[in-house]
Amino acid sequence: MNTETEELEIKSPKVKEALEIISGLSLLEASELKKAIENKFGVSAAAPVAIAAAGGGAGSSNDNAEAEKTSFDVVISSVGSAKLQVVKAVKEVTGLALKEAKELVDQAPKEVLKGANKSKAEEAKGILEKAGASVELK
Repeated sequence: MNTETEELEIKSPKVKEALEIISGLSLLEASELKKAIENKFGVSAAAPVAIAAAGGGAGSSNDNAEAEKTSFDVVISSVGSAKLQVVKAVKEVTGLALKEAKELVDQAPKEVLKGANKSKAEEAKGILEKAGASVELK
């Protein structure tokens, strides 16, 4: 993470400090921070959907598109037999209340996280799969 900070040439000590604090947050804490920022400033952290195949000619391949992808949607494709553990995992990953997490699981296949970076998406996928869910990164 420090190499990205250095590449951006951040001059403000406050911004550097905030970035360091944010990079140390757990997935649950980051989700809580996102909701607090959205609520306080009236904004949405949802990624724009219109990033289709820009310039994808006949020579492009799925491997290149996958290598360039920076944000992922975490989708529960099936819950499996351990529904309660999956609900708890969804609650942990999203920061949702128990009722909302259960409703999300009941609607599987369903998107759990949208526009997550690769490490957060893989972390969420691991937590959900460990609980017994079948998960896809899109």
